[in-house]
Amino acid sequence: MTKKVLVVIADGIEEIEAVCIIDILRRAGSIVTVASVDDLQVTASRGTKLVADKSIKDCTNITYDLIALPGGMPGAEHLRDSTDLTSMLKEQAAANRLYAAICASPVVVLHHHGLIGKRKAVCYPSMTDKLPCPASPDLSIVKDGACITGRGPGTAINFALKLVEALHGKQKTDELFKQMACQ
Repeated sequence: MTKKVLVVIADGIEEIEAVCIIDILRRAGSIVTVASVDDLQVTASRGTKLVADKSIKDCTNITYDLIALPGGMPGAEHLRDSTDLTSMLKEQAAANRLYAAICASPVVVLHHHGLIGKRKAVCYPSMTDKLPCPASPDLSIVKDGACITGRGPGTAINFALKLVEALHGKQKTDELFKQMACQ
């Protein structure tokens, strides 16, 4: 069964994280929609221009198997401030469907909106003290229930592979790992 994924971007998001998530999930066979909470074309944190498929407003009545959030600042703040995205994330969590965030977004978006709670989570190292239940500092990716969190740009490929595993299973993840010459 094909999995539908929403990756949400905004001005100032971390481009490595966004592109790794989008690319690797598409390689796995997921149908990935990239939505923006800003204009369709955004400028990422290092100046890279990214173009979304849709506005977040055009995604609100669609059910996704996973909603994934890159981090970066001030991108995570723009994600946090989107009422459409917030509603979608809360519905996703209430339905026990997968949602994920990396870097600043676990704290700035998920924690801010009460979507981490007592779950173990990781985030960008300088923000760890803001997490209610930080996972062990030697972990870079944590899945606790339907919530998946990642540390930052240096873990983006492994984070995306964890999303593939959650959606498509370990065998598909292992295949991608080999195809991408990670082994």
